[in-house]
Amino acid sequence: MNQIIETIMNHRSIRKFADKPLNNVQIKTIVESAQRASSSSNVMAYSIIGVSDSAIKEQLYAVSGHAHVKNNGHLLIFCADLHRIEQLEGIEHTETFQTNIESTEQFIVGTIDAALAAQTAAIAAESLGLGICYLGSLRNDIQAFNDILKLPNHVVPLFGMAIGYPKEIPDIKPRLPLAAIYHENQYIPFEKQKHFIQEYDLTMKDYYESRNSNNKQETWTEQIGQKYEKPTRMDVGPFVKAKNLNKH
Repeated sequence: MNQIIETIMNHRSIRKFADKPLNNVQIKTIVESAQRASSSSNVMAYSIIGVSDSAIKEQLYAVSGHAHVKNNGHLLIFCADLHRIEQLEGIEHTETFQTNIESTEQFIVGTIDAALAAQTAAIAAESLGLGICYLGSLRNDIQAFNDILKLPNHVVPLFGMAIGYPKEIPDIKPRLPLAAIYHENQYIPFEKQKHFIQEYDLTMKDYYESRNSNNKQETWTEQIGQKYEKPTRMDVGPFVKAKNLNKH
């Protein structure tokens, strides 16, 4: 196992950081690493916003409810961004051009580009001895999330990433078995996956009961059932369409 794979395999979400900001060299290295991620047709349909202002972090914390939104070494926000493309000069902005920008396909492109950049940033940060935590909770109020960052049309805030020096090192959370995730040539019917998930439920029950913090008695299936039992962030779809994305 090489050092890069070892870094990937040792990933865990860090939610408590030392009170020590990242320096400019670290931030530049992480963001430039993110820029090297693959991008569909080199469109680079994403933007990254670094948040260092404590007042803005407080506002974002009010949206998220998670303390590591404000207590971190640095906060990055990843956005799907077609605004840059829409504003380009020297090309003809026809009706077809506009329809393409506002299509579901291009929204997917922007979302994937941002996710690839973010995961590359995460690996870069962890390779520097830092910890990270993704922050989908900023979509708890996506309109407020948008307004705090003053995002223009055709830009959608997707998630944040808290980065910093770990104050504690939690246990590594087990993942589903490879056989439940990896399908060769064709999708494996669920009936043939089911016993792997049952095994994972037992693994996760043991993990939750024995981990070094936030113990609970719960299987993965029970957790998923609770998650999807109540509607969550149903305002995201209308918001995206109001930003003139995912329309066609």
